[in-house]
Amino acid sequence: MTQASPDMIAPDTLLIEQLARDTIATLPEPFRAAATHIALRIADFASDDMLTVMGIEDPFELTGLYEGIPLTEKSVSDQPLQPDVIWLFRRPILEEWVDRGNVSLGELVTHVTIHELAHHFGWSDDDIASIDPWWE
Repeated sequence: MTQASPDMIAPDTLLIEQLARDTIATLPEPFRAAATHIALRIADFASDDMLTVMGIEDPFELTGLYEGIPLTEKSVSDQPLQPDVIWLFRRPILEEWVDRGNVSLGELVTHVTIHELAHHFGWSDDDIASIDPWWE
């Protein structure tokens, strides 16, 4: 077991973003190409507005959020008002990672990223499981 160093710091937003981008880079085609068109945003917590819309009081309860229109609901005649965005929230992700204690940070960020991509692509639970075997 690796011992914590006294000069270690918590993983920053850049690391969370890189782990999410690594996840996208390993998706099977055609999902990989399509996923690169989704904006990826990392913040410490969801905004108060996001939490209110979701009906969530505790900001630690939300690790990720997809903002956009799922591909299964888009029409070529629709004019995009804003880009689709996947939000990952660093502090809730780190809190869950510590609480679990049995998964790597990379595994957890992959899981949250895949879950949010599932909203974009309109994936079923079986689709998600084939890409992210989280429960194995």
